[in-house]
Amino acid sequence: MGKMVAPEIAWPRLLGQLKAAAPEAFGADGDVLNLIEGDWGNAGHGKHYYTAVDGSELGRMPMIDLDTAKRAVKFAAHEHELWARVDLDERCRRVVACLEQLRAHRELIARLLMWEIGKPYKLACDDVDRCIDGVEWYVGQIPAMMAGRQPLGVISNIASWNYPYSVLMHAVLVQLLAGNAVIAKTPTDGGMFSLTLGFALARRSGLPVSLVSGSGGALSDALVRNPDVACLAFVGGKSNGRDIAASLYDREKRYMLEMEGVNCYGIWDFSEWESLAAQLKKGFAYGKQRCTAYIRFVVQRRLFPRFLDAYLPILKSLKIGNPTLVDEPNDRLPDLDFGPLINSKKVEELRTMYAEAVGLGAISLFEGELDGTRFLSGQDISAYLAPIALLNVPRNCRLHHNEPFGPIDTIVVVDQIEELISEMNISNGNLVSSIATDDPQIARMVSSELRAFKVGVNQVRSRGDRDEVFGGMGASWKGCFVGGKFLVQSVTRGQPGERLYGNFPDYTLLPETR
Repeated sequence: MGKMVAPEIAWPRLLGQLKAAAPEAFGADGDVLNLIEGDWGNAGHGKHYYTAVDGSELGRMPMIDLDTAKRAVKFAAHEHELWARVDLDERCRRVVACLEQLRAHRELIARLLMWEIGKPYKLACDDVDRCIDGVEWYVGQIPAMMAGRQPLGVISNIASWNYPYSVLMHAVLVQLLAGNAVIAKTPTDGGMFSLTLGFALARRSGLPVSLVSGSGGALSDALVRNPDVACLAFVGGKSNGRDIAASLYDREKRYMLEMEGVNCYGIWDFSEWESLAAQLKKGFAYGKQRCTAYIRFVVQRRLFPRFLDAYLPILKSLKIGNPTLVDEPNDRLPDLDFGPLINSKKVEELRTMYAEAVGLGAISLFEGELDGTRFLSGQDISAYLAPIALLNVPRNCRLHHNEPFGPIDTIVVVDQIEELISEMNISNGNLVSSIATDDPQIARMVSSELRAFKVGVNQVRSRGDRDEVFGGMGASWKGCFVGGKFLVQSVTRGQPGERLYGNFPDYTLLPETR
């Protein structure tokens, strides 16, 4: 029997459930609204909003102009003055009320994420659960973290589409706990519907949040350079991050800019291949569309055959398909490694980078194919890409220096330990790296020379949760590091003379951190 869309996750039904759960967030025409000045309104200019799952249109994104965004920030600044005076116990009570509502709507949010950003069911649930569980932890820790500290001001959030809840919504709720009003921009490529529900629940819980949609470039003067914004939290690509960093060059504004880097796994004098294979398999979750994905492997030459024995079967075993399909209406959702990439444009970009690398001399080790039985007959599959692996990509290729943000791995074979370190430091700093070795001395030596914020030994590293600190080295991060008490410190003021923990040049230090 051919595949069919499961009735309980068909888009029209989900959209109906969303409108019933948050009717205030939709206009009379059924389109999503912006949350500005405490109310849902201003449909702006409707932009077509498509899903990569099958290329269909899900709705319209309400794109606003700069003046409207400035008005939203001005109101948020007014709300901050009131919210900062609310005592911590009351702030905790309202955040907990929001978490209870998010948990009640967990299934709907997860299924919205499946359609909006193509996350398989388990990964979508994990995104929501990590947000709820993480913020609950902060509720318990926040009294100690806020001791001697005061709210900072309006926090502006501009985040990528890949983790709307475990990154963006999680950060927003912690910023609110710390006594700040919050404004966020809906990621243009995905997450509009799921975040609309989350912000509607937050607003109902008495939390001072605003949510706007629009072009990042058009709204920059409101959300980045605006004097009413006390702190900017940005998660995105290196190009946009560099522009933002340059625009803040002469401004004393707090910021956290998380950008891309080439995360590497080095392999030297190693024998635990079964353990590594399990890590490689897990590493392909969500098609490596995350900032901590390992996409470059630097392998000792004598171990290269053993590495391929462990690596290639993993590539062949990966299940890619439409995450919303089942064989029969009552079947469980499929257990996929990943679904579509964020859009067909991204697939075209990666195919171009792949062709460029092969044309300049890289060796194609593996080029996977999509299994037609995991899609509807005749459906648009232009946003899907099976895994690809390339050996020895030349230095003049984009794939050599840039993070693909998709399921393309590059592999380098080396003969000397110095080569391994050099090849792992290819991107002028990154978020995570790992070394696989049986020799503890080599592990310590290599770890000390890698320009990665986190280094794993025989294990991968991740962004982390709760009290685990996160940041980046070099061009992969600018500003305050986050995680645990450092996330709270990044959005609050401490004692005079306090120096914040982060990655920023001296000229950007705020007066209280000098």
